[in-house]
Amino acid sequence: MSAPVPVCYSDIGKFASDLLGKDYPIGTIKLESKSTAPNELKTGGINGEFKSKYSYPKKGFTFTGAWTTYNNLNAQVELDNNLAKGLKLDLTSSLSLSRGSRNVKGGVIFKQPGFHTKLYVDVLKGPEFHGDVVIGHEGFLIGGEAVYDVSDGKVTRYGVSTGFTAPEYNITLKATNSMATYELLYYHRVHGDIEAGAKAKWDTTLNDNSVNMEIGLGYTQSLRPGVKISIGGSFETSKLSENVHRVGVSFNLES
Repeated sequence: MSAPVPVCYSDIGKFASDLLGKDYPIGTIKLESKSTAPNELKTGGINGEFKSKYSYPKKGFTFTGAWTTYNNLNAQVELDNNLAKGLKLDLTSSLSLSRGSRNVKGGVIFKQPGFHTKLYVDVLKGPEFHGDVVIGHEGFLIGGEAVYDVSDGKVTRYGVSTGFTAPEYNITLKATNSMATYELLYYHRVHGDIEAGAKAKWDTTLNDNSVNMEIGLGYTQSLRPGVKISIGGSFETSKLSENVHRVGVSFNLES
């Protein structure tokens, strides 16, 4: 049996990071509504996004376009498993009509059992080349990333990550910001609806030289088909007596 393809570099430690920030509405009360039409056009009534998608599976071709009420136009073209097995070409562009800003990125992703690498260029910035690689074996992961600015002729950022992933838990150690910031993340799915996570962070650029630790809890319950409630909380262990802890709730309506 061949080894599975490991996650991409940016997704190492993702479960704990999302629990403490993205997946749960920590510190807010949020209502989200989504609907999908038969032609796969999706609308989000709260965030005001209109998205369309066209795909040609035989050739691995996919085009995705999106427009938001913030006057942002986004487009993505993907060519997957066409030139070679495990090879994906990606071109993404965005245009902000309100701010007049533009962004164009081209990328190459290559995935094989036990191996996942990505290289993309930010055309209008620098340009900058971003590269990362992850190697996985029996649940263990190790990876690294680097950013090279062509105009400056130097590596502007680099980092490494390592961790272990199991079906119900994972632990990750990350060194980011050119090895100036260190994070230890832990995630555990206690039950089908209950998740727990913790993060310890040490920033060597700060004068106090202290380690900040944050603990998060999340609970999700489907009330009925298309209706879901999520409750999340985040607590800073070094400031238990201060008013810095956050609790939030969100209702998700989908049809």
